[in-house]
Amino acid sequence: MRGRVARKAFALGSAGVVALAIAGCNQSTPEEEAAQTDLKIVEKVQIDENGAEVQGAGDVAPADPAGDGNAVCPPVMIAMMGALNGPDAALGINIKNGVQLAIDKHNAANAQCQVQLKAFDTEGDPQKATGVAPQIVDEPFIIGVVGPAFSGETKATGDVFNQAGLVATTASATNVQLSENGWRTFFRGLANDGVQGPSVANYLKNTLGNKKVCVVDDSTDYGLGLAEAVRTTLGPVADASCNISVKKGDKDFSAAVTQIKGAAPDSVFYSGYYSEAAPFVQQLKDGGVTATFVSADGTKDPEFVKQAGEASKGALLSCPCGPATEEFAEEYKQKFGQDPGTYSTEGYDLGTILLKGIDSGAITRADLLNFVRNYEGQGVARKYQWTDKGELTTTLIWMYDVQ
Repeated sequence: MRGRVARKAFALGSAGVVALAIAGCNQSTPEEEAAQTDLKIVEKVQIDENGAEVQGAGDVAPADPAGDGNAVCPPVMIAMMGALNGPDAALGINIKNGVQLAIDKHNAANAQCQVQLKAFDTEGDPQKATGVAPQIVDEPFIIGVVGPAFSGETKATGDVFNQAGLVATTASATNVQLSENGWRTFFRGLANDGVQGPSVANYLKNTLGNKKVCVVDDSTDYGLGLAEAVRTTLGPVADASCNISVKKGDKDFSAAVTQIKGAAPDSVFYSGYYSEAAPFVQQLKDGGVTATFVSADGTKDPEFVKQAGEASKGALLSCPCGPATEEFAEEYKQKFGQDPGTYSTEGYDLGTILLKGIDSGAITRADLLNFVRNYEGQGVARKYQWTDKGELTTTLIWMYDVQ
């Protein structure tokens, strides 16, 4: 988490073209298959770190970015920083749209306090993010940030925002170590992988009764951190014969498929993003692997279903992201012409928190940082209140499936 052309999960080689011609051009693309079968990612159950079901907290009204309509403020900006182009752009666009929805609702209700959203594209690349962060810091009207989106770019830029005293609220970066850097300005808007990893691992082991799981990571900061938490919690259930690392950007997973097929696991847990998860699950299915495909928040996006097509059916996806309420989903779809995606609710909630701070009179970087540090309130996705390290005080994980 959409304003862009979906990238194809794979490119047909000459052999594929020949096969297509022989078939009389009757084969469907993955996107067409997904549309034909109407596959969707649907919330399944909320779980704790033991993998056990947890009942929802009940109906609590989320904070409204419109406030009372009486806010007065000088021109200020909120920045959004993350992947808006590139193979993982859908995840960043989801966040941006969530923030935009909150700001638009606020501005429509508060004529004397107009807040602007300024978006900065990093393509999710830590190296590109290091060039973007100083641009944000150097813009004096920016007093708060929603982002960075991914763990690698957050790791690369956290010191920049910390030194500037600029509050940076991430809607999606889940690497555990991010809150261990002593940054005063870092606030994570969802559970970290130290919660997500054990939760999904115990769900597979304790709730589903898996006896053998192959764990595959994509070698990124996010993928490695989450996979380590999953492997540690699974213990001997994480089969050593199929403990595999691939690379971000890979499209050929034939070696991993062969290794996994030989292990014959109950599940395959992929720790990475949808742009690789889609061709991976296709190749697993084509290779005759019948194990359940399991992944996490980096994969839990409609783009995974679009790109993987029928191969995504039955996949289990964990996420610290909260499902959209009916009211939020309706507002989001009316504005953007599509359903909210992964992290849309978090983007909206974090944008709302920054707006509530601005409306309270926190119109400097120092004051807004202090407001967020002491904030406590209900959002669409969850309750928000932070520890002194920028971690939420209450964290749960959702399991979703593709059906």
